[in-house]
Amino acid sequence: MSDLIFNLNGRKISVTITANMLLIDLLRDILRLKGTKIGCREGVCGVCTILVDGKPVNSCLLPAMKVSGRSVTTIEGLSKNGELDPIQQAFIDEGAVQCGFCTPAMILIAKALLDKNTRAEESEIKESLSGVLCRCTGYQKIIQAVQRAILKKSSESY
Repeated sequence: MSDLIFNLNGRKISVTITANMLLIDLLRDILRLKGTKIGCREGVCGVCTILVDGKPVNSCLLPAMKVSGRSVTTIEGLSKNGELDPIQQAFIDEGAVQCGFCTPAMILIAKALLDKNTRAEESEIKESLSGVLCRCTGYQKIIQAVQRAILKKSSESY
């Protein structure tokens, strides 16, 4: 057993885990954060994507101990004071939430993109989202949601 201390959604977390535990299992099974989905467990589908220090990471491949001292953001950490993040709201407004399985990963990847590039072009949006498989849609509403969030971000302080 190993002690792990890291920041999760803005809060310091201390937990004792097995040394070989994967981050996805820590999040879902120990910390009970079910927004991060389990798909292929091989890093192919991307539905397990979370942010580590602001960068998208497949949590199904990452040993939990690798986040020691780092900052992890899951979908549960995006809303603030009961208000949805503008990216979350844009997904709702654009009808980009189909079955919802890939949605947390898509939103977190969009968040990372917009935090880095507030003027992302459609090609950049497509490239950033390409690591997450959506089986429900042709991605158009998802891309429109990210574009809506870009417009909102550029028109007010984000």
